[in-house]
Amino acid sequence: MGITYIEGKVSGPAGEAAAKFLVDSGARYTLLPNATWKQIGLEPKRSMRFVLADGTEIAREISECLIKLPQGEVHTPVILGEEKDTALLGVVTLEELGLVFNPFERSLQPAQMTLMSTT
Repeated sequence: MGITYIEGKVSGPAGEAAAKFLVDSGARYTLLPNATWKQIGLEPKRSMRFVLADGTEIAREISECLIKLPQGEVHTPVILGEEKDTALLGVVTLEELGLVFNPFERSLQPAQMTLMSTT
């Protein structure tokens, strides 16, 4: 597995901020660092529990924001990070943008869409 970062912008009620996201195909939701989500004025909407790779269970607050990447923009749920959390770009946001992570090229690419026949 390679490490890939992508530059983007996030927007909320109080404005816009730059963000450098680690593309994490193992993370369900996108995570914003504490300072970033506070800067753009996000407020918690609900809480969710998550299980980390080491089996540790944690609770985090969830909100929503607009994320702009070179490949497009989308309004998406985000985890409101705590003090030492770093920005992650998760699978839900990637799917909403119609993107997949190609680990061989360490890049984001358009997802292959398959249309199902009803006949």
